[in-house]
Amino acid sequence: MLEHLVAAAGSVFSPLGLLLMFLGSLIGTIVGALPGLTATMAVAILLPITFGVPVDLAIMLMLGIYCGAMNGGTVSAVLVNVPGTPAAIMTGLDGYAMAQRGEGGKAIGIAAIGSFYGGIFSNIILIIFAPILAAVALKFAAPEYFALAFFGLVSIATSTTKSPVKGAVSVFLGLLISVIGLDPVTGVDRFSFDNPEMMSGLNFVPVMIGLYGLGEVLMQVHQSEYGRKITQQIKGLLPTWQELKGLHGIFLRSSVIGTIIGALPGEGATIAAFMAYTDARQNSKHPEKFGTGVIEGVASCETANNAVTGGSLIPTLTLGIPGSGTMAVMMGAFMMHNVIPGPMLFKEQPELVYSIFMSLAVNNVFMLIIGLAGARVFARMISIPMNMLLPIITALCIVGSFAVTNTYFSVLTMIVFGILGYLMRVFEFPTAPMVIGVVLGPLAEVSLRRSLLMSHGSLAIFFTRPGSLAIFLLTAIYFSWPFLKRLLARKPDEVVA
Repeated sequence: MLEHLVAAAGSVFSPLGLLLMFLGSLIGTIVGALPGLTATMAVAILLPITFGVPVDLAIMLMLGIYCGAMNGGTVSAVLVNVPGTPAAIMTGLDGYAMAQRGEGGKAIGIAAIGSFYGGIFSNIILIIFAPILAAVALKFAAPEYFALAFFGLVSIATSTTKSPVKGAVSVFLGLLISVIGLDPVTGVDRFSFDNPEMMSGLNFVPVMIGLYGLGEVLMQVHQSEYGRKITQQIKGLLPTWQELKGLHGIFLRSSVIGTIIGALPGEGATIAAFMAYTDARQNSKHPEKFGTGVIEGVASCETANNAVTGGSLIPTLTLGIPGSGTMAVMMGAFMMHNVIPGPMLFKEQPELVYSIFMSLAVNNVFMLIIGLAGARVFARMISIPMNMLLPIITALCIVGSFAVTNTYFSVLTMIVFGILGYLMRVFEFPTAPMVIGVVLGPLAEVSLRRSLLMSHGSLAIFFTRPGSLAIFLLTAIYFSWPFLKRLLARKPDEVVA
């Protein structure tokens, strides 16, 4: 173990490793500060540049982008009340009010410190619990893996949108895409329409770049107000020691909320920010002031949404179940380097696991430094006209897609899924369930068919094995909990009536 720790530390703290993490945090913060550009989009677009880079360095860069973007969304939310990322929506409630009073700098400073607190807390939880969960998962067989994949698909479908039906449709589209190509068991050609490019299945990276890159560009063109000029000046970035001391309880509770929500498969940062904000308001001595510019509101949201980063890595690394849409894209980075996330990762490549643990902590430090030192610069960046920015992003989408296979078919795939991503946004269908459907589809299919082979076609195998039965029961509770909660909240006479 000590040997693996030393090797991982040598990689993380090497000049190249530190440079990549710093660049990742910087890029992520810039992307997060620009309204409409998300962490998932940045990771998807920049994924192809990790070709030829060792997998540990590639993951360091991607984690830096993820952490930076989660904090960067605060800048535009505070200064112009336009959240840079969906997770920063709640931050704007109090952050923008603080900026109007001339306290925008303090709001950004509190957000950076809270993000650092939440990120480090979730990293500690990841280090403690991930190996334990991986040790349990090593005993899993095909029935348990199918149950896990089913849980991931159900939970993402029901937790990412107000309409479970739209979530289910999105998951179904992802599953449909995942079966294109040769059957993994029989070798039969499926849905390729005699196109040799499609016989090996649709490449994951162009699909992701299209959905999150070009799809967002098209949506921005659909919604943008061109020529809009935004100017902001900020000063006084650091809160006082007394203010920070009074926020300790909020930092801790919000970190716990963010880590738990992040560990549940789904795009949890927005949900975590909302729950942490609600918790802070309910436990406040002056709840009526929330929304008028109180530092507790900013601290709770930003701490929770950055705690999601470490939490979402727990199911990703230990079970191979993406904890969020961004983690689903990052799984593409693993797969590009022939690394399969799951319990065997801890046994076969412990050095990579330790480097991920260490790099997450270092990335949070860089995020704090960049968030505080670069706030003034980022305040000017949000005034860049979108009609200058969007062509650059489109070019990156095309180049990134072509670099995957060096064929125009990858570019065509990216364009098709870019249009699909745009249409899904217009009609308010979530894209995260589709992404996770593409990722978990092969695992679900292969595990289901292997389980049926083991049981000679009997579905009873899923309910006679303790592991798979427990996971299916958890899925049922997770799915039915909102209905049970509403039922329990009714008065006895209402239930009888």
